[in-house]
Amino acid sequence: MNQPERSLSVGQASGLPETLRQVADSLGVDPAGWCDLVSASLIGMAAGLALKEVSTGRYVYASDRMAELLGRSREDLVGRSDAELFSAEVAVSLRAAETSTTVLALPHSSDHRIERDHARHEFHVTRILLNGSADAAGASKRYLCAIWLDMSTQRQRDAQLTLALQQLEQQQLATEALRRELQGPEPRDIDTGLFPNAHFEDQLRREVDLSLREHREFSMVSISIDPPSHAASALGDSARQRVIEALGRLLRSNTRAMDASCRVSDDRFAVLLSGVGLATAHARMEGLRRQCATQIVVLNGQDFGFTVSMGVASFPHTAHTQDDLLQAADTALMAAQGRGGNHVTLASIRFEGAS
Repeated sequence: MNQPERSLSVGQASGLPETLRQVADSLGVDPAGWCDLVSASLIGMAAGLALKEVSTGRYVYASDRMAELLGRSREDLVGRSDAELFSAEVAVSLRAAETSTTVLALPHSSDHRIERDHARHEFHVTRILLNGSADAAGASKRYLCAIWLDMSTQRQRDAQLTLALQQLEQQQLATEALRRELQGPEPRDIDTGLFPNAHFEDQLRREVDLSLREHREFSMVSISIDPPSHAASALGDSARQRVIEALGRLLRSNTRAMDASCRVSDDRFAVLLSGVGLATAHARMEGLRRQCATQIVVLNGQDFGFTVSMGVASFPHTAHTQDDLLQAADTALMAAQGRGGNHVTLASIRFEGAS
């Protein structure tokens, strides 16, 4: 269906596209009403147009765009009802919206979710009641004209924007908290707000000593940032810096005061989880992995994401010495990277032979 190049007033019925005028004439619909509808709803919009007879609930007209939106042909739509085309839940929802339009005799809008091609599509539908020509008995048919807009992409963008704003607010709070921490007595990595490697080694020795004395388990996690996406690579070192800062914020917000999150080297990080077993450590790090994968990083007006790989080991179940624990976590990390990244891998539990 061709779209008019300019807005049409009620008195400009002759300016309607030929297809619409033919449909209007065949149904006996006042062309002025079509002018209002086309002017208000279709100009400049990728909208689908459908016409349905009220008494039968069957489609009598569907535009090419309408058929495209529903993933069907025009011939497949015309002559059929919603109950024949959609699930019972969708058909009931459509019928309820049509009933409101018919009873009120006023334009009515509603939102509908329809599964198509294994994906959920969100539609905004505006309906208007039209009176057709009278038959031999003097009764006139009534039609519902519906304008369908696929809002799926827009809703996704709105959700992403909401998420980005929430993350921005969290980053502002984290920046203020980091400023206070950097002013504290213990030194911190200026990029991430995490403890440096020297603090990590000191904390690791304390945890090993505490575990040996009190027979208590703790876990260690080795973390590496996965290779950057194409979008992040194109932005260079500045994008990498933003990713490191974002990971630092997530590590600080996902660890307790008794834990230790440290930046071991350039793109390597480590976490000590005091008093936490292997299973619990894996669950917590899996949650952190998902947060990283959904984090939106913005630089120069462009947004991109990042992922991390993690190796989780525990003392004394997967290692009996400090060096073995470091090796076990690093080995698990390499296994996670070998799976393509964006993965959390557990170190193997060591079993002593029978005496």
